[in-house]
Amino acid sequence: MLHLTRQNMMQKYLLEKPNISKIGGDKVADLLGENSSELFEYFEKANEPKYLYWDKIKRKSLPNIVSHEEFWFLLKRLRKFSSKKTVLKAESGDFFTWFRLSYTEEYLHKIDIHSGGQMFGLYETISDVHKQKFMSRGIIEEAIASSQLEGAHTTRKAAKKMIMENREPKTESEKMIINNYKTMSALDEEYKKRDLDVDMLFELHSMLTEGTVDPSEQFRFRRNKDEVIVGGQLGNKEYIAHIPPKEKFVKQEILRLINYANDLEQVKFVHPVIKAIFIHFWVGYLHPFVDGNGRLARALFYWYLLRKNYWSFVYLPISTMIKKSPTQYAKAYIYTEQDDFDLTYFYDYHIRKILQALEEFNKYAEKQVLENRKIDGLLKDKIDLNDRQKHLIHYLLADPEGYTTTVSHKTVNGIHRQTAARDLVQLQRHGLLTKKRSGKYVHFIPTAKLTSLSD
Repeated sequence: MLHLTRQNMMQKYLLEKPNISKIGGDKVADLLGENSSELFEYFEKANEPKYLYWDKIKRKSLPNIVSHEEFWFLLKRLRKFSSKKTVLKAESGDFFTWFRLSYTEEYLHKIDIHSGGQMFGLYETISDVHKQKFMSRGIIEEAIASSQLEGAHTTRKAAKKMIMENREPKTESEKMIINNYKTMSALDEEYKKRDLDVDMLFELHSMLTEGTVDPSEQFRFRRNKDEVIVGGQLGNKEYIAHIPPKEKFVKQEILRLINYANDLEQVKFVHPVIKAIFIHFWVGYLHPFVDGNGRLARALFYWYLLRKNYWSFVYLPISTMIKKSPTQYAKAYIYTEQDDFDLTYFYDYHIRKILQALEEFNKYAEKQVLENRKIDGLLKDKIDLNDRQKHLIHYLLADPEGYTTTVSHKTVNGIHRQTAARDLVQLQRHGLLTKKRSGKYVHFIPTAKLTSLSD
């Protein structure tokens, strides 16, 4: 986040737009005459597998019968004709629209299948212990990645260690991550049961920004005098990605957003995943607070889906997928705002990230099942261990210099401290772990008996 006082040092990032003002109706009729079937094939390619803007269209190979500018003109007409108005309103008074792409039903079906009872159906040995670990992993990874997207400077390994060991954060970046972790946990434990209101927005925002912003910026919406802009970087150059609406418009629209999130402004059914994506964008566009808006937008995305019983999303750290393409994430906002308020760009980007997160989860779950079987095979004396203990053994076999603590074992598995301590003491009695003091901490490290299992 940067301030408007620096506008003399930065320019707003403006999309390149072709000159199509001279292309008239007669030309359109000519182009769509005998060549319509050929052109429509190219129209489909412009919408799928990705929803393309002019900067990509201009580099595509097209039929000789049409110029790139003429093709863009026709494509825009087709998209506009096929788009539907959403309830999201821009400061100009225009409503955001979206084009329901042909893959929409297929992708939503895949998400619905994985979000129901079939999510773990492929893995017969998935236990409740596994599920609890997967949930803890999802919340931890989402907290880290969402904070890193907003500028938290720390490695994933260091951040994960801090959370697992329940260490007090020392830097602003670490505070951002801990705040995000606590907020994500609270969404699943408490907030998913509540309707959204202004007080809840303030609560979530204060949780996300505790110790990282001036207290005067909490429990209030952004004011015009705060002069907030959304900055970004393209190559080595900084730019203004978004100038948020004025405070009067924000106060007016935030109430509509709240009603929409509580399903009070819904005339026709909107699939919960689509609606959650729209809420994510709406918060980012309004930018109601001085800081923390990106984290809040992603938190409300999760809140809405958990509220709608899409419980599996707590296992899916979607921000880890977004973090792999942050420039495209920023451009999804920019394309939407600057190309006639076409929300399809943001939807298209986000739905793909959800599917990527599902694929990553399936790979991770399959790996965990295989690791458990491997540990069972290595323990020739048939020691009776639970899944948590097996996961820990696999981790220590992969990293003989690694260690665990009672607190980290408790955190990663989402269990009580007494249960965690009992797990570790049992492994110690079996001769697989030994204690080693490191300052004020007691580390459990692998014994020679444990490391010899992998020989």
